[in-house]
Amino acid sequence: MSGHSKWANIQHRKGRQDAKRGKEFTKAAKEIIIAAKGGGDPAGNSRLRAAIAAAKAINLPKDKIEAAIRKGTGQEAGGDLTEIMYEGHAPGGIAVIVETATDNRNRTVAEIRHIMTKAGGSMSEAGSVAWMFERKGVITFDKEKYTEEALMEAALEAGADDLHDEGDVWEINTSMADFAAVRDAFEAAGLEMASAELAMVPQNMIEVDAEVGAKVLRFIDALEDNDDVQNVYTNADLPDELLDM
Repeated sequence: MSGHSKWANIQHRKGRQDAKRGKEFTKAAKEIIIAAKGGGDPAGNSRLRAAIAAAKAINLPKDKIEAAIRKGTGQEAGGDLTEIMYEGHAPGGIAVIVETATDNRNRTVAEIRHIMTKAGGSMSEAGSVAWMFERKGVITFDKEKYTEEALMEAALEAGADDLHDEGDVWEINTSMADFAAVRDAFEAAGLEMASAELAMVPQNMIEVDAEVGAKVLRFIDALEDNDDVQNVYTNADLPDELLDM
């Protein structure tokens, strides 16, 4: 299993640079609320189990996790959230997908459209760029904890699709259908995952130069600063010097 995708590098860069702990907590809590709508027991709800694991990874307090679950199951007020995905283009014609969790659809679409336009991009109709992406499971491991050989064996046994070297982490991809089983297999093997999520992964990357790449990163930053935005995905293959900033 081999290959390289800079898709994850953008996510990891954001994770390293994002000092807005409150924003991270809000996003994690929203994901738990939405996931808990499918059932409040993590044992029987793989999405909720993954959401809780992600929340624990950023040290979201236990009481906040439990409160988010109660909101999602309707035991407490505040769980009226809807998932909406928007599509469009970033500077340079780069495809972009924005996943949101909102309690006000009209507010969110207006804000996302405004942000895209102001940052040099545009919103487009549903289906205009989604076909360029594929929903996959993305699992990462810290390189300081695991060797490629150790993960390769475990990944093959678990049924993962491939393993990528992503700089400071190893990234493992799975099909959406196999994601829960592969993640559970890693858990059962006692392997500590840095992250595990279902993500929109571009089927092909578009290489951009430093000038366009800088505009794309500002575009992503502007979107991620919005409280309703959960995730931003693009097919931009950014220069290494921008990802290392």
